[in-house]
Amino acid sequence: MNRNLNLTEGSITRNLVKLAIPIMGTAFIQMAYSLTDTMWIGRYSTEAVAAVGTAGNLLWFGSGLILITQVGLGVSVAHAYGRRDLDQVKRYISNGLQLNLLISILYSLFLVLCRKQIIGFFNLNQAEVISMAENYLGIVGVGVIFQFLNPIFSTILNSGGNSVTPFKLSTIGLIVNMVLDPILIFGIGPIPSMGVKGAAIATTFAQILVTIAFIYVGKKNGEIYSKVKLFIKPDLQYIKRIISLGLPPFAQTAIHASISMILTRFIANFGDVAVAVLNVGSQIESIAWMSAEGFSSAISAFIGQNFGAKKKSRIKQGYKSGMQILGFIGLFASSLLIFGAEPLFRIFTPHDPVAIQHGINYLRILGLSQFFMATEIGTAGAFNGLGKTLPPTLIGIIFNLLRIPLALLLSSTSLGLLGIWWSISISSIIKGIVSPGLYIYLLRNKLETIMDY
Repeated sequence: MNRNLNLTEGSITRNLVKLAIPIMGTAFIQMAYSLTDTMWIGRYSTEAVAAVGTAGNLLWFGSGLILITQVGLGVSVAHAYGRRDLDQVKRYISNGLQLNLLISILYSLFLVLCRKQIIGFFNLNQAEVISMAENYLGIVGVGVIFQFLNPIFSTILNSGGNSVTPFKLSTIGLIVNMVLDPILIFGIGPIPSMGVKGAAIATTFAQILVTIAFIYVGKKNGEIYSKVKLFIKPDLQYIKRIISLGLPPFAQTAIHASISMILTRFIANFGDVAVAVLNVGSQIESIAWMSAEGFSSAISAFIGQNFGAKKKSRIKQGYKSGMQILGFIGLFASSLLIFGAEPLFRIFTPHDPVAIQHGINYLRILGLSQFFMATEIGTAGAFNGLGKTLPPTLIGIIFNLLRIPLALLLSSTSLGLLGIWWSISISSIIKGIVSPGLYIYLLRNKLETIMDY
């Protein structure tokens, strides 16, 4: 059955929603991997949460590396689909997969071989936390290759208008992870308690299973990525375009992750509980930004196909409809984090009143920025759809860098740890104002020039 949507025709809002819902569902599932780990690890110990959160910074950096191929390949495939050039689609997929595999293998080796030096950077206080972080990073580092492949398979299908298959296959992986997590973390019967090692093994096994499922279903259903030739000489022209489109989003995410690592060092000065709060709080907050990321991918695919088909009015209306929906998502997320802070955080650290109180403060402060965060992420997807990946990258880098001096300034006052939370929230608000403003200017004054180029 052909599940691909032709996004260049038909109702704009209906097509956007039809494409976006499974993508958002897939994004929720990716988020649920981390939430499930955090929920069970939080019941194991607060120290374990701090360990996994510290190692998670490197996985976040890895997600930036994925964007080199994910964004560049997704935009290129969407444009080729819009032109109905399937031969070019296959060429992009073949070269994109080769590039993705090379990056993932190199990053996997880096995480596994340098894990002690990496964790040492964070200057954690307890030897137990350091040991757990090193063990977790070593195991997930082995599985990084599969964590890189699955988003690429999803992006290929999303760009062609098929967002249902990635959602179904990701759901399988989540269910496996949810079943294995408590068994491997706490032990059952002959299976010993493995703590954070168990969480890492559960996640890695689930990702491997999803990769196998993508390959199997691709061959069974005749998906386009199953028809490409992987072991051929790379075409530097295609790889260069993929990299040129994907490098700016990677740079933004990599710098963002690096800034987060620096902030984690600042936060470590307030104790390991503060580091655990950052990990849990960011996982809860990811409910909003993963939803926005999912819808942003749909906007990118929609605008990308219509850009390839040179349908200017649909590009403009698609952005307007997308922002209306994302605005609602952002407002809902703000209300949830502000008014539901205590019960939300208590789910993850039910036996640590100090962590709960710090967590309530984190969620309420970050809740103020959720609307702006959603519009900024959605606008980045719109920029990507046009093949203009540099503007949202520059906005992200500039205002994310602002967090460091702002955090130092505010945390040195009576605000203390709260000052770091405020630095994150304030920068997100500014990004959510500047990015849509620039995109709207571009639509009104530069779209004709971009499309004729």
